[in-house]
This record gives sequence, C-alpha cells and structure tokens, in this order.
Amino acid sequence: MALAKAVVTGSVFRAPEKRFTQNNVPVSSFVLNIGEREEMLLRVIVKRTALDEVVSAISKDDRVLVEGRLQITTVKSDTGAERRIFEIDANTIEMMGAGAPVAVSASASSSDIVKFSNEEFADELIGEDEIPF
Repeated sequence: MALAKAVVTGSVFRAPEKRFTQNNVPVSSFVLNIGEREEMLLRVIVKRTALDEVVSAISKDDRVLVEGRLQITTVKSDTGAERRIFEIDANTIEMMGAGAPVAVSASASSSDIVKFSNEEFADELIGEDEIPF
C-alpha cells in the first residue's frame, strides 16, 4: 500500500545491491537507518536509471536524504507472525555531509518542463494597480 510522499534522512545501514528483473530492468535497493537513538530501518528501492550514479557512489554509513513514495508491506514469517516492512520508492537521492555534493532527481527531466512565454498569459495577469499591497 502506497501512503504518501516522504522525505527522510539517515545513514546507510546496508550497502546498495543492484539486481535485474526478468525484462533486464535494473532495480537497486539499500537499507537506511532513520532512527537517531535506536535502529529504525527503511528499505529504499531505486527503479530509475537516472539515480544509478548516486546509488553506485553510496556506501555503508554514508548520510543520505531520500525523497519518494512511502509503502508498507505486511508479510508472514514461517512462525505465522505478521511483520511490517517499510519501503520508499525513491525519486530523489542526495548525499549529505562534507565532500558529498551529489544530488540527483529522477522526477523531472528537461523535456518534462513546460515553458510559457509571457505573451501567452498577458491578458490573464493581474495589473499592478489591482495588487492589494
């Protein structure tokens, strides 16, 4: 179940692994510890090839910021006990700390950005005399 967009920071608990689907699509994942005093683990799933460069630069104990869609999955263990797994499907990953200026977002490419000229909306703009402050 996908809940909402989330932005989390933490340290990498388990280094990234890259695997491939049956259709040869790369999917990377790593575990992030978002707890300060105790471990609170979150699995980060990366399906976007635009983030491959950042994911390959991440190693254990690096501090990162991740923005994406939060998902909760419930699984049953062999003993029958239910366990919740928290995952985030990453859109943006940013390395934090000294010497780590890498930040990549896969949410919008330059071809996705729509630019308008001022003339297209000239008659919809509010005149300066209509601004109340």
